[in-house]
Amino acid sequence: MRRIGLLLLVFVLAACSSAPAIEQVTPTAAPPQPTQTPIVIVETVVVIATQPPTEVPPPTNTPLPPPTQPPAPTQPPAATSNTSGGPIVLDNALGKGVFTNLTISSNTLTLRCFPREVTITATALDPLTVVDAEFYYRIVDLQRLYPSPWQNAGKMESDGKGNFTFVFKGENVHPNLRLDNSFLDFQIVGLNKGGGRVDATQKIEGQIRYTFDCP
Repeated sequence: MRRIGLLLLVFVLAACSSAPAIEQVTPTAAPPQPTQTPIVIVETVVVIATQPPTEVPPPTNTPLPPPTQPPAPTQPPAATSNTSGGPIVLDNALGKGVFTNLTISSNTLTLRCFPREVTITATALDPLTVVDAEFYYRIVDLQRLYPSPWQNAGKMESDGKGNFTFVFKGENVHPNLRLDNSFLDFQIVGLNKGGGRVDATQKIEGQIRYTFDCP
């Protein structure tokens, strides 16, 4: 019994005197190195519009209509043509209260073609005052820039009742005044018994075209 106890004691002492066991530590992987902070690059992208913005057109200046110019005071009223082939009746306003029933047989007059003459008629508004009448004429270019001086072509024929007639021929135009393709203007002057001037019609302009040959 004692022997067994001694053996147990020997075993215990042997166990205590033995080197302590070394704990093997399994190496762990090194902790991961902190990654670098990513750099965020912001790139600005300009988006070009597919259609340009609509430009507002500038306000247009609407041209004002040119002012209407009144007709020149000497511009005669247009002649009224008689479609039946009779004389052309002029406006009574051209008689200026002295003559009425103004007519011309044609609105053309030629030197060498037809018609070679034009007949002008007028009636005195007061035949007791206006007993005679004289016929005056002038030649003017179509642009009415160079009128000739007025010429006295002579007295008109009278029936003694205030009606006057004058036949004017193309050859009656003075040779120094003849102008091909021009106007023959005329005016009728009323005379009293003593031959004095009473009054006259307006200057009747642009009613008769004068040419050398057929118009």
